Amino acid sequence: MTDALVAFLRARFQSELENARLSGSVMATQSERFGVPPEAAAKHTRLSVANAEARLTLLEETVIPYLGTADPGGRNAEYQLRLLAAPYIEHNDYPHDQG
Repeated sequence: MTDALVAFLRARFQSELENARLSGSVMATQSERFGVPPEAAAKHTRLSVANAEARLTLLEETVIPYLGTADPGGRNAEYQLRLLAAPYIEHNDYPHDQG
């Protein structure tokens, strides 16, 4: 389950990062079309990209390396993994426990 959950989150977070960059690009070039001041569009883009990058970095650098270890760090990593996955539990591709 842990490996499937890691793969699921990695794919979700990477997709969200790509979407934040893409929508930011659209907003930067067409903000007036959407009734948004260019400064607000730029700020929203920076925040969206930073949020997506932070979650991906958290997963890759502070959760995955500690998964499966028998010490408290391993238990914390598994708990963090499940917390990161919690908002996606109703997603069609969520890897629910099989057993």
